[in-house]
Amino acid sequence: MAIYREKDVFERRNAANEAKKALLERFKAKPAADDPAVLARQAERKAILEAREIREAEKARLKQEKLAREAVEKAEREAAAEAARIAAEEAAQAEAKIRESDEN
Repeated sequence: MAIYREKDVFERRNAANEAKKALLERFKAKPAADDPAVLARQAERKAILEAREIREAEKARLKQEKLAREAVEKAEREAAAEAARIAAEEAAQAEAKIRESDEN
């Protein structure tokens, strides 16, 4: 059976220092800005952003068209309702005139 041994302060400190060194080395090994892989990633990101902007513009255009279409439909419904109301008023007035003329 294995015996568990706790790490002492020095071992923990050395492990932390080694981790810091490894992190620093990884940072130093970062590719330059003119590296083809970096340029390819930048181009890909730019293409994604442009595509997103195009989609957002198309979405905004469709929304404006929908709002305009709904406004036209609402105006048509209101005009039809107003015409029906006017026709009903005229019919009621005509009926009233007919009743009035029948009473006389």
